[in-house]
Amino acid sequence: MRAVVQRVSHARVSIGGELVGSIRRGYLILLGVGHADTRETAEKLWGKIFALRINDDAEGKTNLALDDVAGEVLVVSQFTLFANCKKGRRPSFTEAAPPAQATELYEYFVSLARADVPHVATGRFGANMQVELVNDGPFTIVLDTNEL
Repeated sequence: MRAVVQRVSHARVSIGGELVGSIRRGYLILLGVGHADTRETAEKLWGKIFALRINDDAEGKTNLALDDVAGEVLVVSQFTLFANCKKGRRPSFTEAAPPAQATELYEYFVSLARADVPHVATGRFGANMQVELVNDGPFTIVLDTNEL
């Protein structure tokens, strides 16, 4: 699994002009699922994200986790995180999981987040979405479970 985690002051996702999810302070997580990913992979990734101390404390140091700041989460599926651009000019997405597997693991990841965070919003898997955010910092981390 791959995730781009952005610390945000607020974020929202719309589909066809309709707002489908929004958060205030917290994390926008762009989530990609690969062929080899499993529920255990999702658990490992969510555990890492939830425990990350990337929020400022009273002295402005990144010492606080999401729970410490009552942060919210917006999870948006993004198979393009598995783009392979080694050959030619058109990315290949064959490393991304097939839709059935990716949907199941995306939904499982969201359920893990909902078990720990009171407000979790989502996009809609497979939809053409418009994502708006204000990156706080900016602070962006790219995580790949093959490297955790």
